[in-house]
Amino acid sequence: MMDTLNGTTRLIDLRFLGRAGIIGTGVLQSGAGLLLVDPGPSTCFERLQGELRSAGVAFEDLHGLLLTHIHLDHAGVSGTLLREYPQVVVYVHERGAPHMADPAKLVSSARRLYGAEMERLWGEIAPVPRDRIRALAGGEALAFGGRRLRVSHTPGHASHHVSYFDESTGIAFTGDTAGIRIDTLDYVLPPTPPPDIDLEAWQASLRTIRGWRPAGLFVTHFGLKADVDRHLDLVAGEIDAWGSMSRDVLLDGRSEQEQEGRFVAALRRRVAEQVGETAAATYTAAIPFEHCWMGLARYWTKRGDSGGGHAARRAEHRP
Repeated sequence: MMDTLNGTTRLIDLRFLGRAGIIGTGVLQSGAGLLLVDPGPSTCFERLQGELRSAGVAFEDLHGLLLTHIHLDHAGVSGTLLREYPQVVVYVHERGAPHMADPAKLVSSARRLYGAEMERLWGEIAPVPRDRIRALAGGEALAFGGRRLRVSHTPGHASHHVSYFDESTGIAFTGDTAGIRIDTLDYVLPPTPPPDIDLEAWQASLRTIRGWRPAGLFVTHFGLKADVDRHLDLVAGEIDAWGSMSRDVLLDGRSEQEQEGRFVAALRRRVAEQVGETAAATYTAAIPFEHCWMGLARYWTKRGDSGGGHAARRAEHRP
């Protein structure tokens, strides 16, 4: 069953790979029809569709997908879903829109990163018809009947990331910009996969979200967080800490393999110290720490602030 967050907003736990609390889809009722925020990967399609049917959602009720960004854990099911619901409009940043219409490069890049795990994790990545895509730049105000959502470009985790602020409820839908947080634990993990992590832009995006003065943050991984200022303080602090940790590792002159191993081990210790070993495993289910290293190494190498570029050269893209 969907979790009801308020009278017009619900949450579907997609139970990614059979695990609860990893990927959540926002369900918004509006005068124009039902809106889904970050519908997830195709491997969760049956779960998503089943939850909608159980809630009495009819074919004609579904209006739009609000994508925060095109990474497969957030948007991979979009094309598959459009085959079943061809009337749906897909809202996505203009930099991500071409990859929704023609996902060939997205799939190729994902396969390089995930290899044999590609199908098990993400399933089908089907194209979205171009005439069903609404490209966003940030700064828009989207009106769905009486429901109005503001859109802001919030890069840092991804250059094509947007966040949505629902003026009627005060909820900000932040994708990965506000990080990963399990339950009410006092720790927020900033996912830093390749290819376009930008730590300075990320901090600016957090300031944008804070400026909305939201009543709650809906984070795709996972759920609604009411302690907004504390949550944003935590993710901002971890972004700074991870940036310093990764730069120090890159400057120590070790081999690529040794650098990655040192950073991942340090990160595992850091997260386990904050939340314990059991909860730390849930965080790693949301993003592999090796991918976090690759994104940060690429960031520092692009800035010319590292001792090498090995990991960055491997980390051309993460869908």
